[in-house]
Parts: sequence; structure tokens; C-alpha cells
Amino acid sequence: MNYFYAHLLQFQLFQGMSRGELLQLAGNTRFSFQKEQAGKAILHDGDDCRQLLFLIKGQIVIDTPSDDHTYHVTEWLSAPWLVQPEALFGLSPRYTLTARAHTDAQFISLSKDEVLRLLDHFLIVRLNLLNLLATQAQRRSRQAWRRAPATLEERITRFLTLHAVHPAGPKEVHILMKQLATEVSDTRLNVSRTLAGMQRRGLLQLHRGRISIPMLEHLFV
Repeated sequence: MNYFYAHLLQFQLFQGMSRGELLQLAGNTRFSFQKEQAGKAILHDGDDCRQLLFLIKGQIVIDTPSDDHTYHVTEWLSAPWLVQPEALFGLSPRYTLTARAHTDAQFISLSKDEVLRLLDHFLIVRLNLLNLLATQAQRRSRQAWRRAPATLEERITRFLTLHAVHPAGPKEVHILMKQLATEVSDTRLNVSRTLAGMQRRGLLQLHRGRISIPMLEHLFV
């Protein structure tokens, strides 16, 4: 049971709960547990979001496509990770990414009905979820008010970071140079030269139709 509590307390949703509250929660909540082998699909872009999915062990790989599917971003996320909690409610309660197990992975899931019951019975869970979603909304609302990028490299860096679910770690951006040039409002030649300069400094690697970024946070150094 202590092992289970330790997993729950890794996630913001359950932080600040006392042992007694956790005992009450665990005894009255229907958690589901699942194990997935490496390579197994977990969910797909456009699927209905009917649960909160907690990655408690292992690593997943996610792909997030653009609306027109002309490019997509691949990311590797390690436990503990809560998969798209914002997709559970709102105007369009659907996942906007595809996820599969990168290594053997273990998950805890909570159905939407169980989440609603927890929100009704535990003030701390209600506050934690509000804080989680409010933090996401505040960060996104500030993006439009940041200083405009002064150089093409800064515009490329902003494009790459804005399209990442997690602003750190390895990423792959599957995009044609012509499309990237359109996204950052510059010429294909200028974008190619700028990316080549970033590659020489070890910030990324260029491949045909793909940009590999070893550590996204290094783009800001």
C-alpha cells in the first residue's frame, strides 16, 4: 500500500493529501492498473478522453500533429507523467496526440466518473486540478505577450518550443524545410542556413524532412 501511495504522491493532483485522506481515497476509488509492452499503442489523436491516465513507470513516446497534418512533433516522456488532463473536460474532450509505450510501461487510470466523484469529495483534489489547469492556461495566455523574436534563429526556437508538450528533453520535428520557412515567415534558404549554424553548435541535427533536438532546453542557452 505504501508503494501505491508513493506513486500517487508523485502527481500534483494528490499532493498535500494526508495519509488518512489517501487511505479514504484509495479505499473508495476504483483505480485501474495496466501494463503495456514497448511499442504498444496507448491512445490516438482524436480519441475521446474518458479517463485520467497516469504513467507511473517507464517511458512513452508521443506524436502531436498540426491541424493540417503537414508536420508533427515527437517527444519522449518519462514517469511520472499525467497524459493530457486538459482533454478530459471542455469544448472538445478528445486527445490531440498519439501515444505509445517506448519502454515497458505501467499506468494507473481514473475514469471521468471517478474523477468527478473525487472532485466532489476531496477539496484538495479539486484545488490541485484547478491549479494544474490554471497554470497551463496562464502559461499559454502569456505566450502572445512575450517579446517578439529579434532574429530568425529566435523565431525558429520559438516555433520549436511552442509546439512541444514538455519544454525540455529530446524532440523530433518532422517538417519539410519549405513548410518551416512558411511557419517562421522567411525564405527556405535563410531557414536552411540558420539551421545549419545551429547544427554546427550542437543544438540540433538535420535529416531529410526531420529535425532532431537532443535537449530542447539547450536552445535557450
